[in-house]
Amino acid sequence: MDLELANKIRSSAAYRELVRKRSRLGWTLTALVLIVYYGYVLLIAFNKDVLSAKLGAGVTTWGMPIGLFVIVFTVAITGFYVRRANSAYDELTDQIKREAV
Repeated sequence: MDLELANKIRSSAAYRELVRKRSRLGWTLTALVLIVYYGYVLLIAFNKDVLSAKLGAGVTTWGMPIGLFVIVFTVAITGFYVRRANSAYDELTDQIKREAV
């Protein structure tokens, strides 16, 4: 990439908007995942009684659906980010490309 083109892209308002939006969403989703994951780990470490409590008369404990929630939450958040990247971020990227050329 040409240095002049890179500087032109970097100075673009659309580029700064893309970086700002993508960074904000990325850090927000990172914080959510860390809260959920480490919350689960801390629950395992400090309150095993909650996770070992049975749901009803069967063998299922609270730890199973909570653990499943952590996995599903991670997949859902990844899907949300991909959807956002494919819609809003791709439009901004295309705009930046058009302006740079």
